[in-house]
Amino acid sequence: MRKIQTGSDERKKKKRNQFIVGVVLILVMVLSTFGIVMDSLGGSEKIQDKINYNGFIFNLKNNLWQLEIGDYKFSFYNNPAQVENLTSYVSTNLSKLNNYVSQPLYISSQDYTSNSEIYTALSPFVERVQLACHSNESCTGDYPIKNCDNNFIIISESNQTSIYQQDKCVFISGPKQELIKLTDLFLFKILGIKE
Repeated sequence: MRKIQTGSDERKKKKRNQFIVGVVLILVMVLSTFGIVMDSLGGSEKIQDKINYNGFIFNLKNNLWQLEIGDYKFSFYNNPAQVENLTSYVSTNLSKLNNYVSQPLYISSQDYTSNSEIYTALSPFVERVQLACHSNESCTGDYPIKNCDNNFIIISESNQTSIYQQDKCVFISGPKQELIKLTDLFLFKILGIKE
């Protein structure tokens, strides 16, 4: 049988339960604050979301490095520091951006991401961007055949890593996993971000 409780017993029990709930809530809040403080003191490594490279400010937004130069906004998969180890593979004779302005640009690419990055970065400056086939390669699509008399960027998978220019053709080649880094490096070079 259940013991009959008086009003004062019920109030004491209710106060005790409220006290226990209050203590538990305070402990949760204190431990949460402690966890946040420890995290900010280096409990976990924070990814740097802003870098200054040669006076150019890159901001990480939506997993892309954003850069503003004048009225233009550029997006890159990598920042210049992330492609530093590939600099030795680049020839020094790459044309700068002003050689592409108001002229058609042709691209032949085995890598969709690299192709897309060049299109996005350079389309505001060129007359048009168009897929094409280089005269030295077999063409599988209905694309125009172009040679190095035209501004032409050829991106291909290779065991040899390199970025070089021959006449108006730029050849970007390397292992598949490096192609987007090489493409970013090429863009950094022609935009004057990297010397």
